Amino acid sequence: MQKPPSFAGNNPGSSSGSSSGPQRPGYQSRGRNNDPYAHIRRNLRIKAAQVRVIDPDGKQLGVMTSDQAYKLAQQIGLDLVEVAPNATPPVCRILDFGKYIYEENKKTKSSKSSAARIKEIELTARIDPHDLMTKLRHAETFLHEGSKVKMRLKFRGREMAHTEIGFDVMNKALAELNSVGHPDSQPKLAGRNIMVMVSPLPSNKRKLRLNTEETAPKPASSGARAETAAD
Repeated sequence: MQKPPSFAGNNPGSSSGSSSGPQRPGYQSRGRNNDPYAHIRRNLRIKAAQVRVIDPDGKQLGVMTSDQAYKLAQQIGLDLVEVAPNATPPVCRILDFGKYIYEENKKTKSSKSSAARIKEIELTARIDPHDLMTKLRHAETFLHEGSKVKMRLKFRGREMAHTEIGFDVMNKALAELNSVGHPDSQPKLAGRNIMVMVSPLPSNKRKLRLNTEETAPKPASSGARAETAAD
């Protein structure tokens, strides 16, 4: 039996068929801008006709064309970076772009680190003294480790009629923590809460006071020693 003729041109998988027209570039071959700082215009990518220029020392050089500003940056051996694109005219600064990115990343990491290191302690106006000390021991540990502590005292029901009780509790708490931290400001009433942020003291000035009894090893009693000896 004679085989039917094959038409290579009609086969989408054949090489001859794929060469009959221009190939569509694959996902990997498409031109993509992988620059994570593409949103920061610099040098020849600055499109504004005129820009306000600041030199590396922070001195304003006035308004000039973007070409003039770019040539000036080249003469110094630095970059022209658009730092305020929404201003009229846009503000550009002559600086080392690599160093600028390094400093911006450092600020971002620092802010993220600070945000992650804020702990929160919640109190109530009529908190049991034992519960208060337990929460303050946690707060002291956080501060001793270098974290900030957000203290929040919540009023319930009719307790709002006597906010002075809540302030007394909060001030007592701050006094107990003064060996490891200090309040950033005075406690303030916000709605049904008293709020205050406590920052740790410098590391060489932090001293545990509330946790010393718990962390110190407890001496064994004479009875315990006698039982051990008997065993």
